[in-house]
Amino acid sequence: MSAQPLDDANEFLLAGGVTSAKFETIGTTVSGTICRKPEVQQQREIDSGKPKFWDDGKPRQQIVIHLQTTIRDDQLDDDDGIRAVYVRGNMLRAVREAVRKAGDVLQVGGTLAVTYAGDGERKAAGFNPPKLYSATYTPTGDAAVADVLAAVPAAPAAAAITRPPSVSAETWDALPRETQEALAAAMPQF
Repeated sequence: MSAQPLDDANEFLLAGGVTSAKFETIGTTVSGTICRKPEVQQQREIDSGKPKFWDDGKPRQQIVIHLQTTIRDDQLDDDDGIRAVYVRGNMLRAVREAVRKAGDVLQVGGTLAVTYAGDGERKAAGFNPPKLYSATYTPTGDAAVADVLAAVPAAPAAAAITRPPSVSAETWDALPRETQEALAAAMPQF
């Protein structure tokens, strides 16, 4: 049984309902394994949901990255730990630097950690200072892991976690438990 990438219809079907990562206090870190293909989308106004544009009329873009984390919110039914990180502004600079330093590209199976590192200089009265971020990125060296994760939108629970033979022991040991469970569930023949 080989894992197939999600087609556009399934990606659309499964795209909603993901909890956003929150960076409310300095020092907050959200980290996890990228479990869906990162996508570029237009930013939206928080209150109205209308698309945002720059002064020149170009759309304001952001990257949405879904991370399988160990975060769980008791207030959410069936919280699977997946968090959407909306990468724009200062966070975009930090993630860009981390990806360049890793010498790779964002990919399913890679591990991303983003930290709210501090506040920048307030630019105008009445506005909060901009948040500053740091980030680290570790790409996956194992294509089999990325292929399986691309086909698994969430990390379903698995009774036993057995390393698939196609995944190296080193890569397997470096994966979070939730990712191991998702792989084991996606590859039941192992």
